[in-house]
Amino acid sequence: MSDAIWSQLGHQWESLPERLGGHIGLSLASLAVGILISIPLGIWAAKRPRMESAALLLASIIQTIPGLALLALMVFAWGRIGWLPAFIALVLYSILPMLRNTITGIKGIDPNLIEAARGVGMNDRQMLFKVQLPLAAPTMVAGIRTAAVWVVGAATIAQPVGATSLGNYIFVGLQTMNFVALLFGCVMSALLALSLDALLHGMELAVAKHNSRRIGFVLAGLALLAASPWSLRTLDRPGSARQMTANQVTAESDDKPFVIGCKAFTEQYILLDVIAKRLEAAGLVVETKDGMGSATVLSALESGAIDCYVDYTGTIWSNYMKRTEIASAVETRIDVATFLKDEKQILALGTLGFSNDYAFAMRKNHAAELGVETLEDLAALGGELSVGGDIEFFDRPEWKSVQAAYGIDFRQKRSMDSTLMYEAIAHNEVDVIVAFNTEGRLDAYDLAVIDDTKLALPPYDAVLLASARLARNAQAVKALRPLLESISSSTMRKANGLVDVQKQPVSFAADFLLQQVDAKE
Repeated sequence: MSDAIWSQLGHQWESLPERLGGHIGLSLASLAVGILISIPLGIWAAKRPRMESAALLLASIIQTIPGLALLALMVFAWGRIGWLPAFIALVLYSILPMLRNTITGIKGIDPNLIEAARGVGMNDRQMLFKVQLPLAAPTMVAGIRTAAVWVVGAATIAQPVGATSLGNYIFVGLQTMNFVALLFGCVMSALLALSLDALLHGMELAVAKHNSRRIGFVLAGLALLAASPWSLRTLDRPGSARQMTANQVTAESDDKPFVIGCKAFTEQYILLDVIAKRLEAAGLVVETKDGMGSATVLSALESGAIDCYVDYTGTIWSNYMKRTEIASAVETRIDVATFLKDEKQILALGTLGFSNDYAFAMRKNHAAELGVETLEDLAALGGELSVGGDIEFFDRPEWKSVQAAYGIDFRQKRSMDSTLMYEAIAHNEVDVIVAFNTEGRLDAYDLAVIDDTKLALPPYDAVLLASARLARNAQAVKALRPLLESISSSTMRKANGLVDVQKQPVSFAADFLLQQVDAKE
């Protein structure tokens, strides 16, 4: 195995205790509450046919909702991100198999046994605890086992709403095309699911045989599994930068860690690492929440769930201020900063120096063949071409602005993960993609950027946003100030290319940017 892969594995191992702990805690807590809801409800509904049908129908409807959609609904319902909405979604997701198996187990008991119990004078409570539950227990545990596997799998997609889990590896690996991170997350998630399934299978057998000693062993195994993330902390690689700085917190630091967030694409992961390293170098304790949704991360900053992240003026302008006119970059920055301070109590510390504008791009040879240089040229041919955009672009105001300015439309519009757009255009699966100005893959895939001559797309200056708490901390502001106006678009494109094209770790690209920043101080 090459040194690069060993280095990558070491980097992934550093965050394993936190992510595994988040995944186990979220899964077991959801499963426990799901049991407390499902089993009593199943016992009660088993004697009431109408309530049984209604309860199973409702649980089935919840189960048909895609996991990510259910998580998003919980974010909107509770108005916050992080552990709570993920927990509620997973509780709801766990109910059906446990409820169904509880009802099946209770109703499947031989009626002659029920009659015999009544014949010896048992009341309903005695019959439940001495006859029905012992006989139905293996079926009920089988339902818990099924729910556990579902919950562990669903917990991997809790990362976009700000809940820490092993899914962080998978989402980051996909966004940065980091095979090691992706495989590491998949393997760890599978091992966790298999371990929990094996323990619950042992519980199922022990309950069926009424073997209390074996039940005790299984419970001990579950306790060890729950405690495993804490034992892994002792195996962390020594001397990691984040571990050392966390132990060197100065007396001036806040007691509560500063939480840094980011969206789900390469540039954001790099900038998150840059911010974290700057704060840690100043002796501050830092936590990170990566790969969050665009709306989620701003809401998290507004609510205080995170303290800092990088956003783009065009995103704030179009999505939150609902401005449709195009203004100069300077005017946009001023209005965005004013809006954030007045409406959301968020402070814009300043811009980083680069602009990550949306950019329509085509293969250079294809653009030359069709004579496409501007979006006006593209509009004339749009009905014959297909376009690929990131997951949210075609629902954003920017797309409506482009349509209004150029009258453009395409034969087919395909939404996909932004990382996959480049392979799609390289293999002629789409003719045009909506890329980003600082993408390192624009050059690597030999793509031509099409001119927006009517300036339909707003400027997307990268701006460092902070909570009032961080802005009041002199150490934090001093540590972050050198980042302002210090990163050019070409430098950011090169940093992105280190990850997306050269397959270097995100930390390597972050160190490259920090070197550029330090050189300007």
